[in-house]
Amino acid sequence: MGWIDTIVEWITNLMQAIGGPGVFLAVLLENVFPPIPSEVILPLAGFTAAGPDAPYGVVAAILWATAGSLAGAAILYWLGWAVGAARLRWIADRMPLVDARDVDKSIDWFTRHGSVAILIGRLVPGVRSLISIPAGIDQMPLLKFGLYTALGSAIWNTVLVVAGYLLGDNWRAVTDWMDRFSTVVYIILALALVAGVVWLVRRAIQRRREALATKPVPEPPKHKYEA
Repeated sequence: MGWIDTIVEWITNLMQAIGGPGVFLAVLLENVFPPIPSEVILPLAGFTAAGPDAPYGVVAAILWATAGSLAGAAILYWLGWAVGAARLRWIADRMPLVDARDVDKSIDWFTRHGSVAILIGRLVPGVRSLISIPAGIDQMPLLKFGLYTALGSAIWNTVLVVAGYLLGDNWRAVTDWMDRFSTVVYIILALALVAGVVWLVRRAIQRRREALATKPVPEPPKHKYEA
């Protein structure tokens, strides 16, 4: 894949040129722009940390990567905060199949389970970055958001960085395995999305039927000659 090779070359040069801050910058960009795969960046950071001439150690790579994850998550958190619940309700009321009540239910759910959602979401490809947006919409306390984001990111970063460090020249094996894992996750997410759309369509049909059933039948107009 040519674009992957281009990313690998750019990240390698960046990490070798400025060391740990290069890991920070690469992970920050990966969080803000999900098409840049962490499955490539993190094992490569671990590989770059190996060897006598490494610009940084494996622990430093994990710390810089986690700092980059936090910075990227903060940007998306701010985006969710800027959108806000009120604006999201306004948008939902103008979209088919959903309304403001759905936004309220989602926010209530996130208020109750947001900590677990952040922690687990940071470990799921395709969700890792985006989970920060509902946290911002819900206005989760920053300290709480930062702690759970840091914990989930540290787990993810440690696994991939250490794997790349231990595999050395074979670090691409981590990327290959993670590609398979990500594909399974994306299929599950796609099926969940389809199931969600089907449920929304069925709900809309049911609501329409209930509205028609409760709608009063107008009385026929009286003839002017009727008593």
